[in-house]
Amino acid sequence: MKARGVYYWLAVVVGWCLLTGSALDRYRWQLPAWVPIPTVPADNPMSEAKVELGRHLFYDKRLSADQSMSCATCHQQDKAFTDGLAVTEGVTGQKGARSAMALANVAYLPVLTWSNPNLTALEVQALVPLFGEHPVEMGMAGREKEMFTRLQADPIYQRLFAQAYPAEARQGLDVLYSLATVTRAIASFERSLFSFDSPYDRYTYGGQKNAMSASALRGEALFFSEKMECYHCHGGFNFTDNIQHSKLPFAEKGFHNTGLYNVDGKGAYPKANPGIRELTGDADDEGKFRTPSLRNVALTAPYMHDGSIPTLTAVIRDHYAVAGHAASSAKGVSPMRSSLIAGFELTNQEVSDVVAFLNSLTDESFVRNPKHADPWLKPIRH
Repeated sequence: MKARGVYYWLAVVVGWCLLTGSALDRYRWQLPAWVPIPTVPADNPMSEAKVELGRHLFYDKRLSADQSMSCATCHQQDKAFTDGLAVTEGVTGQKGARSAMALANVAYLPVLTWSNPNLTALEVQALVPLFGEHPVEMGMAGREKEMFTRLQADPIYQRLFAQAYPAEARQGLDVLYSLATVTRAIASFERSLFSFDSPYDRYTYGGQKNAMSASALRGEALFFSEKMECYHCHGGFNFTDNIQHSKLPFAEKGFHNTGLYNVDGKGAYPKANPGIRELTGDADDEGKFRTPSLRNVALTAPYMHDGSIPTLTAVIRDHYAVAGHAASSAKGVSPMRSSLIAGFELTNQEVSDVVAFLNSLTDESFVRNPKHADPWLKPIRH
């Protein structure tokens, strides 16, 4: 009798898991052994069904007011999920103030934008391009019901939403199609965007001694030297000082003034882009922006928060080597730049070597991974 009772309750538990997807849908992280597992919000556990729904939503132009723009408009896979533009432009033609940030390994970032230290959750960040009005991006403010109607009418979404959210599906359409389910799915897809198969990774962690060129290896030595000081801000497995994961007791955040501007001789940045000072109100935060990851950096030109520097060579030679691009302006070197931005001298060969090292951080498998690609594109038949 006891055995029968155990089997009965086991069947109940398994049946419940099958219905809700709560336990048997445990997500399998596709990560190499040397990479820690990201932290995930308790109210949005990862699942393959949510990732797949999020991929469809990420690439769907029906999430914009005139159905001309999707998340992928500004975050294109072949450009490491950037768009190749200095600044982004929304459905109304209004331009933003900053460039689109890359999404590779975004699951490890405790801060998600250039200059908002308070924007720390992907689920919340997704609301900004959808409904933001300063600037307008996808233009859906006040049109939430219209968006849900579009999604509900598609048989593909009827299946995907039900698979991703079985519990919500049993509560009706208003619960199943909501800002919570949409943003959590998009966030889940973004958390699945891992890039850890560059030549640098294969050489450093995979033991492939021919993965990096001699030039790239010389560039690596310079990059991690006290001469250039790059690694202080662009260190760790994700090449940034902004990091969080399951093995860290707390998130690490880094915002820095690199001396890009000095419009008044006192270190001021253009009024439209003052860095995190805009939110903190602290004068010492003038010109401070989040340190971006350098993974796939060769694919993400133009550079800096406003896309003002066109190439990696120019970033090295015309910005960091001279202690900040402002050094070449009429007002001279910024007095508010980070103490790490001291300038350095490099030969032409050394500049080429550093660029070769940065190129070795490009993960071709990441930008070609079909699991990250547009699911709405019809395959080409030969």
